[in-house]
Amino acid sequence: MKKAILTIAIAVMGFTAAFAQDSTRKMRKPMQPKMTAEQRAEKVTARMEKQLSLTADQKTKIYAIELDNAKKMDAWRSADKGDMKGKMKERKAAIDEQKAKIDGILTAEQKTKMDAFRAEAKEKGEKMRKGMGERGRKDKAPVVSNPPTQG
Repeated sequence: MKKAILTIAIAVMGFTAAFAQDSTRKMRKPMQPKMTAEQRAEKVTARMEKQLSLTADQKTKIYAIELDNAKKMDAWRSADKGDMKGKMKERKAAIDEQKAKIDGILTAEQKTKMDAFRAEAKEKGEKMRKGMGERGRKDKAPVVSNPPTQG
């Protein structure tokens, strides 16, 4: 009897050690350093120039708009976290204003391409948000608002 208990105890310790967390796992990639407003504006402008074949004049105007927007976003992030709904409306209005300014600079063909890029980005965002919402519910039964009555 003692041998059986001792054998089981050794086997349990062996399994525990075998399934212990591997301490040599690689950590997540370190976060990239935060870009300045100028760097973010330059990055966005360069991407738009590549996608839309901007002229030099368009590039400078869009850079100015993007720089202004990046500085506003920095100010909003560092501001007091009080009235979030009001701030979200303010941000939405600023984003809409920025889109209107950029659309005013682009040609008709460039606007068409830009609208396609925006639609694609919106679709990706919705898909991402949808995936985030389902994260914890993969193996759970669906929630039924009106469960069937038994009787």
